[in-house]
Amino acid sequence: MTCRPVPFPPAPRRAPSSLLAAAGLVLALAGCGGAVPTTFDLTALPGAARAGAARRSIVVAEPVGIQPFEADRIIVRAGGTVSFLGGGQWADRLPRLIQTRLIQSLENAGRLRSVGRPGDKVAADIILVSDIRAFDIVAPSREAVVDLSVKLVQDSTGTVTAARVFQARVPVEQVAAPQAANGLDRALSIVLADVVRWVGAGG
Repeated sequence: MTCRPVPFPPAPRRAPSSLLAAAGLVLALAGCGGAVPTTFDLTALPGAARAGAARRSIVVAEPVGIQPFEADRIIVRAGGTVSFLGGGQWADRLPRLIQTRLIQSLENAGRLRSVGRPGDKVAADIILVSDIRAFDIVAPSREAVVDLSVKLVQDSTGTVTAARVFQARVPVEQVAAPQAANGLDRALSIVLADVVRWVGAGG
């Protein structure tokens, strides 16, 4: 892990407690202790008790997002800045991990004829494309936020047949890797459940 020094403005002789707390947060986000980060995973939804009639085949494209979301790091937002949270990382690049858990969740629901990813050479009626708008911890409010924009595109014509934004917010106890990863996993589960219901209903 590459550690970069974090510049601070000169502090008064007696620093207020709020400044000390902010400094502690920056040090935690910097992750310069040299320890090997813990790897965290995201979970797919379990199988449905009752599966509906299989109708469509869907290909799930890898989500896209701004550069920080393209990595395997846990992101924290605070005061208009974006930082990587030290001490933890995802098991894969975030877009690929979300794509895999979305495919598994749709498969487990049992309401589609087939679910795959581009390159599987499986004929599909619909392509599910998505944009990662948020997948991070908001430090001031201690919330895990997941925000996905999802579109269903007719494969034969390229026409967008349905579009919706899915969002979930979950409180976290503290801005630390285990709590952050757990909160983001719970928030993603809420979003996945909404997406699966939406797709199953026809979008």
